[in-house]
Amino acid sequence: MKVGWTDLSPQVRATIERRIGPVADFMDVTAGQTCDLTAILRPATGEPVFVKGVAGRSPRMRWLRNETRAAPFAANLAPAVLFAEDVEDWLVVGFEFVPGRPADLTPGSPDLALVGATVDQLSATPAPALRPLSERWAVTDWWSRLDTGMDAERLDSIAALVPELVDGDRLVHTDLHSHQFLIDASAVRVIDWGLPGRGAGWVDTAFLLLRLIDSGHHPAEAERWARTRSSWSAEADAALTPWAVFVAGLWS
Repeated sequence: MKVGWTDLSPQVRATIERRIGPVADFMDVTAGQTCDLTAILRPATGEPVFVKGVAGRSPRMRWLRNETRAAPFAANLAPAVLFAEDVEDWLVVGFEFVPGRPADLTPGSPDLALVGATVDQLSATPAPALRPLSERWAVTDWWSRLDTGMDAERLDSIAALVPELVDGDRLVHTDLHSHQFLIDASAVRVIDWGLPGRGAGWVDTAFLLLRLIDSGHHPAEAERWARTRSSWSAEADAALTPWAVFVAGLWS
């Protein structure tokens, strides 16, 4: 269950205010499921700060800590991390407040060009210190764990190609969808870096293919869009089927 700013203990609130100054106003944000606290805090002086917090050790706390590690590589794309503090059983992180709306990925949307340019920028960004995607995706036998009536052995053998195919040194978000883009006029920021890594530059564009199809694009149209991007390549074309088999098994 989400908690609000006034529900926090005095020590947690004092820790945050030590970093941003006394809070004059606040707005609790109910959207989002991976954090216990999401709020826009307005200090008495200075700019508003978006604060996320997770209580208790869990994958959700690891995802929030990951956001602080990815931010230096995603400068000018991700909101800046202003502070990160462990206090009591909480991890609280303050981010630059970024206004904007989610991207519209439907056919014909003018946002498609902005999203494409943003993903191209991502694909050109090195991230040598982040965990390799090839390591994170080393387990590939998802189909044999599912009772689908399909040829699990063959599908697992195709998916087994993926760790090598996604290897690379580019920054990858791995969870891009319309609400991970914040668009304000022609400016685009990418948020929620809980699952970052380093890998092949085409990976995030491949994830967007799924979102485009879900938004009404025919699969062939989505692939044509991907091939107009500098983030795409002949290697991406060769990897697309194994990647799709792997992701379908993993998500299932």
